Amino acid sequence: MKKKTSLLVLILVFVVLIGGAYVLYSRLSAGTQSDNLSAQAAAPAQETETAGGEESPRVEAPDFTVVDADGTEVKLTDYVGKPIVLNFWASWCSPCKSEMPDFNEAWGEQGEEVHFLMVNMTDGSRETMDTAKAYVEEQDFSFPVFFDTQSEAAIAYGAYSLPTTYFIDADGYVVARAIGAIDSATLQKGIDMILPQA
Repeated sequence: MKKKTSLLVLILVFVVLIGGAYVLYSRLSAGTQSDNLSAQAAAPAQETETAGGEESPRVEAPDFTVVDADGTEVKLTDYVGKPIVLNFWASWCSPCKSEMPDFNEAWGEQGEEVHFLMVNMTDGSRETMDTAKAYVEEQDFSFPVFFDTQSEAAIAYGAYSLPTTYFIDADGYVVARAIGAIDSATLQKGIDMILPQA
C-alpha cells in the first residue's frame, strides 16, 4: 500500500513539474503570426448586462499596475476614457521588433486619439529596464514604454506569448486581441475597431 501511495505521489510531482515547465516555456516563447486579429475578448470574463437585462459578451479589461520610464506606477484604469492599444513586448523578441516601427508610426499619427501602452516584459534577467530603454532609444521610438517588473499585467491578460496586443475601447472593454506580430494594416484594423463610430 505504501509503495502505491509513494508511486502516485511521485507521478503527481512529475506531472506538476512537466506542467510548470510547459507554462514557463510558453511564457518565454515568441509568437510569429501575422494577420491574427480576433474580435474576441480573451481577458478574464466579467460579463455586463445591457439595458434590456440580457447578458452581453463584453469583457472588462483587467486592471494592472506597471511603471513608466521614470519608475512612477501607473494603472490601466488611468487611461480609460480614450481607446487603448495594449502591447506586450520584449527587446529580445524578433517578432516584437518587426512590428514596433508600425506601432511607433501609428502612435505618431493617432496618439492624440488613442493611448498606446507598450508594456515591456521586464523579468530582470533576460530583459531589464536598462536593456529595454536602450533598445527603444537605439531605434528612436517615441511611444511611451511601461515596464511589467512584477509580471502583473502579463498574468492579468495571460500574455505568455510575445508579442500580444489587446485593443480596448474607451469604456475599458476588450474588443479584440492579436497574438503574434501584426502588420500595419492589422494594427489599423484593430484601432478602427476601438475608435468611436461616427
